[in-house]
Amino acid sequence: MRYPEAVETAAVLFDFDFTLGDSSAGIIECVNRALTEMGLGQANPEIIATTIGLSLETMFGRLTGLDAARALEFRQRFIHCADRIMTRHTRLYPWAPALLRELRARGCALGIVTTKRSYRIAEVLDREHLTDTMDIVVGSDMVTAPKPSPEGLLLAARRLGRPLPSVLYAGDTVTDAEAAHLAGIPFAAVLSGTTPTEAFEAFAPRAILPDARGVLDLIDQLHA
Repeated sequence: MRYPEAVETAAVLFDFDFTLGDSSAGIIECVNRALTEMGLGQANPEIIATTIGLSLETMFGRLTGLDAARALEFRQRFIHCADRIMTRHTRLYPWAPALLRELRARGCALGIVTTKRSYRIAEVLDREHLTDTMDIVVGSDMVTAPKPSPEGLLLAARRLGRPLPSVLYAGDTVTDAEAAHLAGIPFAAVLSGTTPTEAFEAFAPRAILPDARGVLDLIDQLHA
């Protein structure tokens, strides 16, 4: 772990996929169902996994090489599938509930900023009896532009009433890192996704962690 420079942390925001949990099985199924219905054939599951966390439009472009003309159809077909199967195919990492409850016990305000739709996260939190741990969930349905736009992070910080330097965002992709950079929010990179360590270096993260459990140690370091 690296702990470059300290910042006073009053709130912690998390990405969801590959940061707090894994819904890759559901995403892969919905992507390939949408592509098949569009007559485009199926994509390699390993390649789909590298696009998780991107907007659906960007994901479609990466997977097919096609322009945005058919991206809306892809979005609609993906969401139709996801509304039926995604929650049951989504699991939190086994350590995530304890992490969230410990952060809450330490007085941290908590939130999730994700490219998933907000109600999808709400369903998972309700199923896992964790609704009370979250102060804010910002999904792609609540912003005009998805990450790497900073809009979601800025919205979460504003609703939490926290100054930007006191908010830490933890995520697993360069998209997360770029969004935090544009928002002026300190960033902690986690390596539980498909992004390698070196990809984060250009963003000078506050920490590069094996997974989001390291946020607890990071907060201890920042408040020491």
